[in-house]
Order: sequence, then C-alpha cells, then structure tokens
Amino acid sequence: MSFFGKNIKKIRSVKSLSQQAFAELFDLKRGTLGAYEEGRSEPKIDTIIKIANYFSIAIDKLLTDELTVNELLKFKGDLTTYAEDIKREQFAVIPCITESTAGEYISLYNKDNFVKELPTIQLPVNPAKKFRGYTVLNLEMTNHDQGFYPKDIVIGEEVPSNVIKKLNNGTLVVVLTDSKLIFRRLYITNNNVVLRADHKNIEDEEYPISEIKELWRVRYVFCKRIPEFADGMEDKLQMIEQELLRMKEKLR
Repeated sequence: MSFFGKNIKKIRSVKSLSQQAFAELFDLKRGTLGAYEEGRSEPKIDTIIKIANYFSIAIDKLLTDELTVNELLKFKGDLTTYAEDIKREQFAVIPCITESTAGEYISLYNKDNFVKELPTIQLPVNPAKKFRGYTVLNLEMTNHDQGFYPKDIVIGEEVPSNVIKKLNNGTLVVVLTDSKLIFRRLYITNNNVVLRADHKNIEDEEYPISEIKELWRVRYVFCKRIPEFADGMEDKLQMIEQELLRMKEKLR
C-alpha cells in the first residue's frame, strides 16, 4: 500500500497549502490531486519525482512510510519553516512616472489612488523616505553624446520646500510645477529656482520656490546603455605622461 496520498495531504497541512495551490506547483489538476490523496488514483513516476525533489524527501520515504509532522519539518527545501523566522529586508516600493503617465501626474500628483496605480520599482533604500521614479522623455540632459537619454530612469528623493534653498547648485532634480514636469539641474537665485539643461541649446526656466509643487533630488540612475565612466581619462593620462617626459628632457 502506498502512503503517497496521506503524505502529500500532510505536507499540504504543514505548509498551509490548498489543494489548488499544491496542484499548481506541479502542473496538476485539483481533482487529480484529490484523487491521489483519497487513494483513488496513483501518480505517474515523474510526478512523484517532482514532489520528492521539490521538498527534498526521499522517494521511498514518500511512498512507503507515513511521514510525521516532526519528520516533515526536518526536511530541507521549500517545506521547512525556518525562513519564516528570518527578518526579511524590506525594499522601498517606488512609484515611477512614465511617458504615458507624465501628463496625468501634473494634475493628479497628490491623489493617493493615482500614485498607487503607477508602475513601481523596488530598491534596497530606506523605506521610511519618500522617493519617486521618473522616466527621461527627451534629450535636454545630454551634452556631446554624454548624459541622459529617453527611457533612462532617475530616482529622486523628496525635498521639502523649506530645504530647497539648501541644495547645492548643479544638483540634478525632478521638479513639478503647475504645468510641467522638468528634469534638469537646479540653481538658486534669491527666492527663485533656475532649472538648467545640460544641452546648450535649451533655455533656462525660472520659477519662484513658492510655485514648486514637488521637488525630487536625484539619488539613483538607471541607464539603458553602459555609460562611458572613463570620460577621456586614458587620453588625459597620456598627455600627463608626455608632459613629464618633456620636463625630464629639459632637466638633462
């Protein structure tokens, strides 16, 4: 007599899995699983192997012994409950403004239901802080083929209005005004913010701080390509080396 049906029923009980959930793990129909548990049908060998491997239970144990709860809890694999005692790291869930939602965000930015429906990014950052993702839409922040391109994503940390003046000039920010979402560099002049693009042909935009609805200081960047981190460093080192050689020649 096979103990397979009793054992998988006990596994489900220990793991708090419904028949449907257990069946889906192994591409079975719920009715088929019910037939196994009630002894009305015997499983195929590949099904037995899948279940045994998944829960790290020896096949002969699964078929010929009635497993106890204590035995089941000692097995490795997904069945064990040790993971429930681990303090899991909580990633921050960050709403992300995309090309298709940018227009709506301007008017609905303060509606919780709308923000909750935005696509999200999860990052291992402080979940107590407030972040917003923004998808770059244009070439305003490019300069000589360097910088940010459409579809790049920047992640900004919220800056309260009373802290805006304390930001360093040149800080990358995403700013929400009455009519625009703007990704640029921030410069402070008296009680105004000047938003400057890296692209030389784009004019500055200036707003009173009092008109800024939201300002997010860029903290993280995700690019759709591998950036050139060297920034001409190799050429600069070669120039320094040549200059040192020239100086040596003069000293001789």
